[in-house]
Amino acid sequence: MVSIHLTVIDWLIIAIYFGFVLGIGWYLKRYTRSDEDFFLAGRKNSSWVAGLAFLSANLGALELLGMAGNTFKYGMYVAHFYWIGAIPAMLFLGIYMMPFYYSSRIKSVPGYLKLRFDEKTRVLNAISFAIMTLLVSGINLYAMALVLHTFLGWNWDASMWASAATVAIYVTLSGLMSAIFTEIIQFFLIWFGLFLVSVLGIVEIGGLQEIFNRIPDAYARLWSNSADPTQNGMMVTWAGIVLGLGFVLSFGYWTTDFLVVQRAFSARDLRAARMTPIIASFFKMALPFIVIVAGLIALVLSRDPGSGFQLLQDGDRINYDSALPMLIARYYPTGLVGLGITALLAGFMAGQAGNISAFNTVWTYDIYQAVLHKKASPEHLLWMGRVATVAGILLSVLTAYWAKSMPTIMDYMQAIFSWVNAPLFATMLLGMFVRWITPNGAFWGLLTGMVSSFSLFIAVKFHWIEKSAITLSEVASDMAANFWRAWWAWLICFVVTIGVSLFTKKKPEEELVGLVKGLTPETVGQPVPWHKKPELYAGISLVLLIVLNLYFW
Repeated sequence: MVSIHLTVIDWLIIAIYFGFVLGIGWYLKRYTRSDEDFFLAGRKNSSWVAGLAFLSANLGALELLGMAGNTFKYGMYVAHFYWIGAIPAMLFLGIYMMPFYYSSRIKSVPGYLKLRFDEKTRVLNAISFAIMTLLVSGINLYAMALVLHTFLGWNWDASMWASAATVAIYVTLSGLMSAIFTEIIQFFLIWFGLFLVSVLGIVEIGGLQEIFNRIPDAYARLWSNSADPTQNGMMVTWAGIVLGLGFVLSFGYWTTDFLVVQRAFSARDLRAARMTPIIASFFKMALPFIVIVAGLIALVLSRDPGSGFQLLQDGDRINYDSALPMLIARYYPTGLVGLGITALLAGFMAGQAGNISAFNTVWTYDIYQAVLHKKASPEHLLWMGRVATVAGILLSVLTAYWAKSMPTIMDYMQAIFSWVNAPLFATMLLGMFVRWITPNGAFWGLLTGMVSSFSLFIAVKFHWIEKSAITLSEVASDMAANFWRAWWAWLICFVVTIGVSLFTKKKPEEELVGLVKGLTPETVGQPVPWHKKPELYAGISLVLLIVLNLYFW
C-alpha cells in the first residue's frame, strides 16, 4: 500500500470542496419548487452551462482512472474512445436527434419510446437503464473508495459510505439543478487539478515525441497497425473499432443514454439544446491530452528500471487503474497533493451525481408513475424523486462490491454498455427514421438484442465459447470482445425489429408527427444568423477530429 502524507493545507482543500458541494445543494434547494425543477433544472440553462455539464457527467471514474489505466494496458488505441468513439455521435445527437427529443418535451429517453412505440417498450428500456445506471454508479463509488483507501490509508468501507452520503445529500436537495452546477465546478477542478500531471511527466521524460519513442510501436499508433490485431496493444482490427466502438457503442451511449442526454434537456431552447453536445465535443477532443498522455507517461516510467515507478498489484494482478493516482503521488509536492486528490474525487462525484440524477428521473417517470402510481401529483413525484435518490445511492453501494471484483473498470463499463445501449441504439435509429417500425417490432427487437448481448458475455466469461467466435480473429482482448459483442447485439436487434415490424400492426402516422423524420416539420427553432448555427460549429468540430486522426495515424 502507498500512503501519501497530507499536510493541513491538503486536508483543508479537500474539506472546502466537500463543504462547498453540500452548500451548493442547500442553496439551490430554494429554487426547486416543482418536479420539472428537480428533474430537468427548470429548462433554464444556456448552451454553455448545459454543454459543460453534459461532458462533466461523463467525467467519472471511467474517464479518469479507467482511461489512464487502459492507456497503460492498451496504448494510444484508447484515444479512439474520445475521437471516433465520441465526437461523431455527439455531433449526430446535436444536429439530427435533439430536435426529436426536445420538441416532444419528454422528460426522459424512455419517454420518447412511449410516444413513438408503446408503454411496454418504454418500461423495458427504463428497467434496463435503471439497472445499468446502478451498476455504473457502483463503479464510481468503488473508484472513489479505491483512491481514499489505497492512497490515504482510509478504511475502504468508511470512505465509500462517506462519498455516497455526500452525493445523496446534494442531489436529494435540489436534483438535477445542483448536479449540473457542481458538475461545472468539477469540470474546471478536474482540468486544473490533473493537467499538471501530464505537463510534469512530459518535462521529466523530455518531450511528447520522446514519450512515443520510448514505448513499443504497437502502443504508439492510432490506425496504421489496425489491419492486423497482433500488431496493436488492444488486439482489435479497424473493423471492430469502426463497427463496435465508432458506430454502435459510441452512438448507443451519446445519443440514447439518458445520463448525458438529460443535460441537453435542461437547455432553455432548442438551439441551446442542439449546441449542448457540440460545445462538449471540443472539450472531449482535448481530454486525451490529460488522460491518455498520463497513461503513456506511466507506461514509459514503468519500463525504466531507474525511475522507481510501478503500479500497484493486487496479488499477481496489476492494478492498471492505479496509474493516475501513482503519478499524482510522484509529481505533486506537499500542499498540492490535496488539489490532485480533490480533482479525482470531483470526477468520481460528477459521474456519480450524473448517474443518480438520471436514475431518479427514469425511476420516477418511467417506472413508478407509468406502472405503480399513474395518478401521482407533481408534489408526490418530487417526493418520490428524492426517495429514489437515496435508494439509488444505497443500491450503488452494493454494486460497488461487484465492480471491485472486475479486472479493470473500463472493460466492465464497456461490457455494461454493450448489454443495454447497443441494442437501444438500433431501436432509436429505426424509430426516428423509419415510420413503419411497429411497437411490437421495437419491443421484441430490443429484448432480443439485450438478451443476446448478455448471453454472449456470460458464454465468454465462463469459457463456453472463445472470444474469437465473436471477434472473427484468432487473437482478441477483452476490449475487442466488447466491441464486437456490441455490434452483434445491435445487428440482432436491428434485424429482429424489422422482421417483426413487417408482420405486426403499425401506429397511425398522425400519432408520429414530431417523432419520426419525414413527419416532423423541418423548421427547428427560431431562425439564427449563419455564425450561430449549430451546423457550423459541428463542421468545425468534425474537421478538427479528422486532423487529430491523421496526425496520430
